Amino acid sequence: MEKIIKIIAEELNIKTSQVENTIKLIDEGNTIPFIARYRKEVTGGLSDETLRTLGERLNYLRNLEQRKQEVLNSIEEQGKLTDEILQAVAIAKTLAEVEDIYRPYKQKKKTRATVAKAKGLEPLAKIILEQKETTPITEIAKQYINIEQLSEEERKNKDKVVATAEDAIQGALDIIAEDISDNAKYRKEIKRQCYREGFVQTKASNPEEKSNYEMYYDYQEAIKYIPSHRILAINRGEKEDFLKVKLEKPEEKILTYIEKDIIKGKTQFTEMLKNTILDSFKRLIEPSIDREIRSVLTEKAEEKAIKVFGQNSKQLLLGAPIKGKTVMGFDPAYRTGCKIAVIDETGKVLDYTTVYPTEPQNDVEGAKKELLKLIEKDKIDMIAIGNGTASRESEMFVADMIKEASRPVHYVIVSEAGASVYSASKLATEEYPDINVSIRGAISIARRLQDPLAELVKIDPKAIGVGQYQHDVNQKKLAESLTGVVEDSVNKVGVDVNTATPSLLSYVSGINNTIAKNIVKYRDENGKLKNRKQLLKVPKLGKVAFEQCAGFLRILDGDNPLEITAVHPESYEATEKLLANLGFQKEDLREKEKLEELRNKLKSIDIEKTAKELEIGEMTLTDIIAELSKPGRDPREDMPKPILRSDVLKIEDLKEGMVLTGTVRNVIDFGAFVDIGVKHDGLVHISEMSDKFIKNPSDIVSVGDIVKVKVIKIDKERQKVGLSMKV
Repeated sequence: MEKIIKIIAEELNIKTSQVENTIKLIDEGNTIPFIARYRKEVTGGLSDETLRTLGERLNYLRNLEQRKQEVLNSIEEQGKLTDEILQAVAIAKTLAEVEDIYRPYKQKKKTRATVAKAKGLEPLAKIILEQKETTPITEIAKQYINIEQLSEEERKNKDKVVATAEDAIQGALDIIAEDISDNAKYRKEIKRQCYREGFVQTKASNPEEKSNYEMYYDYQEAIKYIPSHRILAINRGEKEDFLKVKLEKPEEKILTYIEKDIIKGKTQFTEMLKNTILDSFKRLIEPSIDREIRSVLTEKAEEKAIKVFGQNSKQLLLGAPIKGKTVMGFDPAYRTGCKIAVIDETGKVLDYTTVYPTEPQNDVEGAKKELLKLIEKDKIDMIAIGNGTASRESEMFVADMIKEASRPVHYVIVSEAGASVYSASKLATEEYPDINVSIRGAISIARRLQDPLAELVKIDPKAIGVGQYQHDVNQKKLAESLTGVVEDSVNKVGVDVNTATPSLLSYVSGINNTIAKNIVKYRDENGKLKNRKQLLKVPKLGKVAFEQCAGFLRILDGDNPLEITAVHPESYEATEKLLANLGFQKEDLREKEKLEELRNKLKSIDIEKTAKELEIGEMTLTDIIAELSKPGRDPREDMPKPILRSDVLKIEDLKEGMVLTGTVRNVIDFGAFVDIGVKHDGLVHISEMSDKFIKNPSDIVSVGDIVKVKVIKIDKERQKVGLSMKV
């Protein structure tokens, strides 16, 4: 375990004590959000991202140690365990290295070498490898001819017969070829050379065929430099039969390296061994090394893509809510009509309808009349338009219509990714049993503007659609990573226990689906919860779950004003003592004037001295002060607000050099897509993000950021816009 702790500490550049303490907390069953928020003293203030990485590495390294033990046990059972093998296994850093060491000792299926061994040709292989014999090898090989000693029946089985000296030699060489391919030292060096000097080469399966992969129809890039998005694009092109992929290796160098190790001067065996080394490389080593290198490249590319997807999803989930507004959700379409749903400031459905302002009906006047009536009747402040099919036509219609409204109305373009998945889900049916599936999408779009987090947690994170090649990566790893991102986001914001849906509650630290449903059931049967302690009456929510979840659940108008904050029940006593020392009590958190006074006093606290007095950690005290300064504050308020629009822009209106304000919709390895109000999002290539060198676009922008961009390229035919942030 000490070794694992040391490795993780070095990789994450943190102290071994931080790793040791964190592992203890994880093994005790604490969740990452709980550890990140309420055990800062123990971990030394590690962030949720670092803690998740630590958890993943811990898992991998424990599996690695387990596999090492299994391999050593298996080799020992065969009576072949040596100090050299023990040493090699001990220093192996990856599962691939361990498997290479184990390769010669694995039970093999039938191969040319196993057949040759069964014929008793191993001694001959040894003679050839030693290269000492001066008697012609064909003479020696004659001793291994066994056809005369076999019965009539046995002779029919080719796997038993050695008919000629040439057969014997070939069998011995097959044994040598397999031994070479199983040699862990050779495999390690070959891989090292491939990573250093190899190339990924792609050719078109059919050069005449049009596809999205044309840039790869005759392409080559060094293995050590190829970025992850290109690996995934090439993999997809190969899967769809547009590309043929090959790894180009420094073959001569590799063969020379093995020859130098095996061939001992000029003998009768030299040419024979050279040919065997070539055969071993081409037939056995190259195919498996190719698979392994491509698998490693894909794994790294997937890790990167999953990380990007996670970062983008987190930004989207933590998008600023628009509170206290009545919103019209507008789900655009052509033939089937645009679905409309009106929700009040609490998310309750007031009205819904379908209008047909787009083709083929083009009932612009009828749609305008109906929607203006709803704006007047429901006192609508905002319209949230989905960004899918017919979005721009709908936007033009809305921009034109709101000019005639009796009250000021703005519109916002909202990502509708996953809305249709949600509409047809079991959850949506439970929420709106009497409302048509198609209308549910419009409700979801409206609610996403009011509270993105509460709405987006109802959707499978993969369907949120802010990633890169998310359908090409390992789906299990993607699901695990995204669940973690959603958990961190939900727990960062906190959840109102009296209004939250089961889907939102299920992401709270310590709460599973069953407990989430039980909370809602308890709430329905007993009315609103008045304090966090009542949670202990919820079936299946015991003391352990309570410790994990209590600090993340808010009770806005309950018995204890501290419960509108993230202060954990375990810190209530210290918090009340702190307030008393300053001349306040917890009830003052609800009074505006008192709160202002308290804020000023909190600013002048001596953290070190006060923490000792209260017998709590300095980090915990700092968090408590932040919570008391802004009780009930939503951290998403610091996020950029959506751009409110009242007029529409067409691609024909754009001119090169124009400077516009846009919203970052997606961040990928090679840049970012920005919504500037025309039909398709414009691309800011990584080279146009800054005058300085940028390794990673997410260092500069995040999903939801509002940015100033300059139009640098317009392709009207392909509806593509190139943008620059060097304004």
